[in-house]
Amino acid sequence: MRVLVVEDDVRLAEALGRILEDNGYGVDLVHDGQAGIDYGSSGIYDVIILDVMLPKADGFTVAQSLRRAHVSTPILLLTARDGTQDKITGLDAGADDYMTKPFSPAELMAHLRALTRRQGDVMFETLKAGDLSLDLESFDLTCGDSTIRLSQKEYAIARILMASPGAVISKDALIGRAWGPDSSAGDNNVEAYISFLRKKLTHLGSSSIIETIRSVGYRFVEGADESADR
Repeated sequence: MRVLVVEDDVRLAEALGRILEDNGYGVDLVHDGQAGIDYGSSGIYDVIILDVMLPKADGFTVAQSLRRAHVSTPILLLTARDGTQDKITGLDAGADDYMTKPFSPAELMAHLRALTRRQGDVMFETLKAGDLSLDLESFDLTCGDSTIRLSQKEYAIARILMASPGAVISKDALIGRAWGPDSSAGDNNVEAYISFLRKKLTHLGSSSIIETIRSVGYRFVEGADESADR
């Protein structure tokens, strides 16, 4: 499972990251609300741990933005405030659960286990865009009666692009989301996996394409015509 931690206290974020990694989770750390929206919108995370007091956009705003974008990833809200109204505000903003700081590692893991047990009720098992269907458990990509298995990185990139049809996703964003913010992956890595994915779309006979937006990035285009820049 992969967890996004949105926490502006770098030391606390790193401590959370260590706890999660020690318990077998993959973790990405970001430190402001806008980054939380950008990363959270990718749809590749199983849970989002979200602080309330953040620069650029507070946790309530981040949760609202993600829910308005139809991101259903479970959100665990962290707050230093223990007032009832703050908890109500967080839950009304779209959070699924909350914890009050300070908390123990055992408490954190108990909340995550509860959220992931519920995940089957709030997350779709497949992601559909255009004439394609991506199985979020098996990494199978299907078009009509044809199915092909994606590699882990192919799956991550396909999920990011298919979650936001028509949206332009930069190479830097793809690297950050598919490889992680501290990865040494570069543009060549992205270009290689985009090429692999395009070949698989062709093999499946899909009318959807991954379009290159020169000097910017890529976007998933549903039912594209042959004149599009592949």
